[in-house]
Amino acid sequence: MSRLRVPALLVGLSLLWGVSFPAISIGLGYLPPLLFAAFRYDVAAILLLGYAVMTAEGRGWWPAGRNNVAAIAAGGVFLVAGNGLLFVGQQTVPSGIAAILQALVPIVTALWALVLLGERLSVAGALGVAIGFIGIGLIVRPDPGNLAGGDTLGRLLVVGQVISVSLGGVLIQRVRPSMERVAMTGWAMLVGGLVLHALSLVGGEPVPTALVDPVAIGAVVYLGVFSTAIAFVIYFTVLSERGAFEVSLVTYLVPIVATVAGVFLLGESIDPLSVLGFVIVFVGFALLKRHTIAEVLTAAG
Repeated sequence: MSRLRVPALLVGLSLLWGVSFPAISIGLGYLPPLLFAAFRYDVAAILLLGYAVMTAEGRGWWPAGRNNVAAIAAGGVFLVAGNGLLFVGQQTVPSGIAAILQALVPIVTALWALVLLGERLSVAGALGVAIGFIGIGLIVRPDPGNLAGGDTLGRLLVVGQVISVSLGGVLIQRVRPSMERVAMTGWAMLVGGLVLHALSLVGGEPVPTALVDPVAIGAVVYLGVFSTAIAFVIYFTVLSERGAFEVSLVTYLVPIVATVAGVFLLGESIDPLSVLGFVIVFVGFALLKRHTIAEVLTAAG
């Protein structure tokens, strides 16, 4: 049973994150996007910080030190508040497409690491990045003469979210936080939630009467409790046991779950070019991470 524990956690994480995309689409029928995102992270912050306080020894949950404060700020602004772009984009973008675009995160992360961490990129790695962007081009298919037409702008906003969360991850790595990760994530979500509330207020989003609607409440609860708080506890558990590479593979399972859920829950459909683009992005990722894949396969053998 112990051998199946981590694969089961990865499948569970894929389900929790995959269903979050149609849950966002459903909730957007009742709540404005930035306020909706803010509520999601309000709930998650309370739960994660509560969990951190109960499980930490001493003041391990408190962000002492400039490196920890910097990590929380970077996470709050780029990882959490940056996800507001996903909510805005999903007003016009099908949930399956939004999930497929998340497959670009490991590739964009590699580019940010190249710029901010001084990591090197081999010729094969650079080819992998280029192939990944070709795949994204097939998914977004922007029309330079009409970027606001159809759902092109929405897709570009989701790409902007990918760029933001990738930057946040690299900035956190750069400052090397020393505090416990669940606590750090809870604080980042608290900061990000406050930023999203401020942006919602500045953007003139109305406070909807749908706040008492069972569907709206259900969407916020699912996203805040299950796909954020519980999902991140699972994420850090797998990360500590198996490392960053294996947990990053969830990125390529989530779109499959999101697409199937979108078809059954929302009647969505995914065009063949988007599926081809997703496959090409995965090929780029495999080329970029070829050494890590070889090491994992060798260890498994």
